[in-house]
Amino acid sequence: MLLNSRAQTASATRRAGAYRRPARSCRMVVVAAAGREDYLLRSLSEGAEVSVLVVDGTQLVAEAKRRHKLAPTATAAMGRTLLGALLMGSFRKEDEQVQITFQGNGPAGSILAIADTRGNVKGKINNPAADPPLRPDGKLNVGGAVGQGVLAVVRSHPLEPQPYTGMVPIVSGEVAEDLANYLVDSEQTNSALGLGVALDRDCNVKSAGGWLVQILPFCSEETLVQLEQNLTTMPSITAMLNEGMSPEAVTERILQGLGVMPGAERVVPKYGPCEEETLKKRMIRAVASLGKKEVADIIAQEGKLEVTCDLCQQTYNFSQGEVDAYLDAQRSEREEEEEEEQAEAVEEVSAPLSSNTSSA
Repeated sequence: MLLNSRAQTASATRRAGAYRRPARSCRMVVVAAAGREDYLLRSLSEGAEVSVLVVDGTQLVAEAKRRHKLAPTATAAMGRTLLGALLMGSFRKEDEQVQITFQGNGPAGSILAIADTRGNVKGKINNPAADPPLRPDGKLNVGGAVGQGVLAVVRSHPLEPQPYTGMVPIVSGEVAEDLANYLVDSEQTNSALGLGVALDRDCNVKSAGGWLVQILPFCSEETLVQLEQNLTTMPSITAMLNEGMSPEAVTERILQGLGVMPGAERVVPKYGPCEEETLKKRMIRAVASLGKKEVADIIAQEGKLEVTCDLCQQTYNFSQGEVDAYLDAQRSEREEEEEEEQAEAVEEVSAPLSSNTSSA
């Protein structure tokens, strides 16, 4: 499934992401899986030859489904992308951020996920109603929803001058296989990746999770053989979560025969929301760019001016007074800046004159 060839990696990720689709006649009741705590666990094998990240993101994907009002296949596609970004973005350099974009020609349109090292993740899908017919094997057709196109991954850090961007063709649209292919082709990372989202008969998120295995330097051939055997014989991530297995238990299954080093690190993932104060400032800036007259026209026609964030789906209403106050404040700031610039210009002109006078 992984490690020695791309074909093995693809085979493994296809198997790991497999799950059965609920009936189309499902009742659209939004209820998150009860009694399950989301968290991401990073562990090392006893010999420090293999790094394993496992996440149970059931509540996170359920929250994304609720916020974006996602159809079943759109839930699976966006859920896998969010979980993939979470696994690829966690435990990196502090303040690093990873952005994953599937730009396919399928009915889902583009799918975006952004994650940071602290477990925060958010995203969007162009068509939340995307729900193509089932595959011949009766499973959700995520690959058909995504289609063919380009996968882009951007890693950025505030202290680095330029972000790192990698682009690869979409291999299958099943998300896990595509991300595994990206890690091999673009980042030259010897790794394997599995993702899964399972829904119940009411189209609620029953389980959602993933794992990322990375081979560390000086890993022995014996360890690789054992690891490959473990990955190719274990159940899918959703099957293990549905059986009540924790990320610790999944890690032990992945590292069976290799042992798990004590001291695993744990992160609690969270879907959005965007930072409230920053989001409101960004929104009112966008609203104010329309101008007072257009804002007044919209409020007169609609009774309100409502703005929704594409990523976290948080909505705010802005009044004419708020927009006017923002524009007035911006005008005052500009006038103050102009006055300061004029004062500095006068000082720069005065300084040489004073110097010439004193020397005379």
